[in-house]
Amino acid sequence: MTGLKDRIAAELAAVRERSLAYTDADDDVLTRQHSSLMSPLVWDLAHVGNYEELWVLREVGGIEPLRPEIDHLYDAFKYPRADRPSLPLLTPAEARKYISGVRGRVLDVLDRLDPADPDPLRAGGFVFGLVLQHEHQHDETMLATLQLSRRPGLVRDGELPPGGAPAADPEVHIPAGIFSMGTDTVAWAYDNERPAHRRHLPGFWIDRHPVTCGAYLRFVEDGGYRDPRWWLPQGWEWVERTGVDAPLFWTRDGDIWWRLRFGREEPVPPDEPVQHVSWYEADAYARWAGRRLPTEAEWEKACGGREYPWGDAGPADLAYRANLGHRAARPAPVGAYPKGASPYGVEQLVGDVWEWTDSWFQPYPGFRSFPYKEYSEVFFGETYRVLRGGSWATHPSAVRTTFRNWDLPIRRQIFAGFRCARSED
Repeated sequence: MTGLKDRIAAELAAVRERSLAYTDADDDVLTRQHSSLMSPLVWDLAHVGNYEELWVLREVGGIEPLRPEIDHLYDAFKYPRADRPSLPLLTPAEARKYISGVRGRVLDVLDRLDPADPDPLRAGGFVFGLVLQHEHQHDETMLATLQLSRRPGLVRDGELPPGGAPAADPEVHIPAGIFSMGTDTVAWAYDNERPAHRRHLPGFWIDRHPVTCGAYLRFVEDGGYRDPRWWLPQGWEWVERTGVDAPLFWTRDGDIWWRLRFGREEPVPPDEPVQHVSWYEADAYARWAGRRLPTEAEWEKACGGREYPWGDAGPADLAYRANLGHRAARPAPVGAYPKGASPYGVEQLVGDVWEWTDSWFQPYPGFRSFPYKEYSEVFFGETYRVLRGGSWATHPSAVRTTFRNWDLPIRRQIFAGFRCARSED
């Protein structure tokens, strides 16, 4: 099992390097609340260390608490994000020292780990997968916070994504039939992805690519935000109350639409997937286009029943398959990753933008909460909509075709877009 331990140690080092890179800024940037929707960056930084301490050091390692007096400050359920700036949080220097001390002890626990231990937290290194994915998720949250700061120079632009190519057939037909949804085999999958279960779906059509900025702009310029026909009542109330008339970070200057991306203004790129749209906006566009959003079952079936759309081996040749892991700080043009297509020929299902689906976040049949109900169970119901597929900011280890994200239908700060579907005629 040495290979597994070495891989975990390398991934722990890589995710911490990422977290420190996103918080390599002046203390004012880290302690300021850039939006009431988000925590100060320094909260996220200390929180990932506190989460590691709780699960790896205390639960698995049996180690006495290092800083029990700060647990309540970094409990994600104790204080809403809007209140966190007023808390006696660790300073940036204290947070870095704290998470470094935790990490050293975490590596000691890893060294003693027996991955063959039947305990579900230890088996296959599950607890380390838990904290790795958790930290990567907070890194993506940090990127969303940095985008909301509207300050230039805080986020590296990365490499340019490959060019795209228009699709000859913009839709793909998915035939009716039974498929296996969820997973029982992915070692680090979360409880809400389990158990695998059989689903029958009628045939349907789904977009080959996510909806582009250019396509969405036609909805905007056709008066889509001024026409209640395309909006659910709750969505129309949100439009009238907030006065939104375009995706978040878009502005119009004469005949040109601009977007703000990490403090830099640039023309809206017509061939990139649209991002920073709410579920209500995605649903309204689909209605305007005579379509609908896919259910999460349809979305997952379109992936072809594999851990990644291109296969189960994982993203070893990721550069040719998907736009993940902040290689580029933006979505890639549609058609940029034909080698990442699913067996049905659906492209860019993983990476670029999280994709809103028509589904509420609900448990699968036979769901069992593990390792704590606050990860999934408390969010089930008809409040949160499911997103699938990850974005350009999502790390490969924190997404797969069975991974389920969720958020409120008004949320736009996340790197979310969508694709459309329709039922068979």
